[in-house]
Amino acid sequence: MADGVNVGVNLDAFSHAISGIQALRSSVSRVFESLKDGMKNRETLEGREKKFIAEFQDNLQAVNRDLNELERLSGLVGRPSESHPLHNSGLLSLDPVQDKTPLYSQLLQAYKWSNKLQYHAGLASSLLNQQSLKRSANQMGASAKRRPKVQPSTLVLPPQYVDDVISRIGRMFPDMTIELFRPNGTSAVLLVTLGKVLKAIVVMRSLFIDRTVVRGYNENVYNEDGKLDIWTKSQYQVFQKVTDHATTALLHYQLPQMPDVVVRSFMTWLRSYIKLFQSPCQRCGRFLADGLPPTWRDFRTLEAFHDTCRM
Repeated sequence: MADGVNVGVNLDAFSHAISGIQALRSSVSRVFESLKDGMKNRETLEGREKKFIAEFQDNLQAVNRDLNELERLSGLVGRPSESHPLHNSGLLSLDPVQDKTPLYSQLLQAYKWSNKLQYHAGLASSLLNQQSLKRSANQMGASAKRRPKVQPSTLVLPPQYVDDVISRIGRMFPDMTIELFRPNGTSAVLLVTLGKVLKAIVVMRSLFIDRTVVRGYNENVYNEDGKLDIWTKSQYQVFQKVTDHATTALLHYQLPQMPDVVVRSFMTWLRSYIKLFQSPCQRCGRFLADGLPPTWRDFRTLEAFHDTCRM
């Protein structure tokens, strides 16, 4: 409660100043009492006058001394903080009820957060206005023609270039077999067989990887009509985990200007699962945790970790 009211106030000097005010009031009262009593109870007139003047001078000197002391203490007390953003609500901190005492500090904190929110909202509004997505009046006119959307050049790479990139990647990893299919024209679908460990179906759009599904080596990867099944999940939990990690890897390896580097990096990361059931966890040193081998591979070092040990 004192922190909310006496900010910048010297409490020790404040206490002495109150005592100084009381002393000043007492000395002023003695001055008026001496004036009220006058020169009574004196033997001679001359003695009465001298005695009265002496007492009056002493009382005035006491008033002057107490006033100087009070002025000195007032300089030591300091000025309280004049910033009261909640105005009269600051009086809530003076409430002697313990349940209501912290109410003012809570209101003050909420007021500060509200000011910060308003400030940042103003900044966001100015930035959005600078990059407005609204159409101009010319574009909204009847004479305006809608321009065809220009696709980036990296999305329309020739199929021969894509085939060449995939074949070079296949030659880099002798223990990885890559089969390329084009069931829907130019879009490629890769069937990656990694040793005798797993099979991965990689759906591509030119050289951009859209989706990856990982299944066991002995699982069927074809539909009843003989086409690659790009939707069905693996029946084994370990390969479901690897599929989730592969999706995370697709989000990690992003370089639109060089899509061939992205595909090569992803295939390098996928090849690290060649020892899925042989590599221990680099954190706990065990081969199994919750019945599963280390299914996570670090994106930079390609080290094996259990899903619970990588955090």
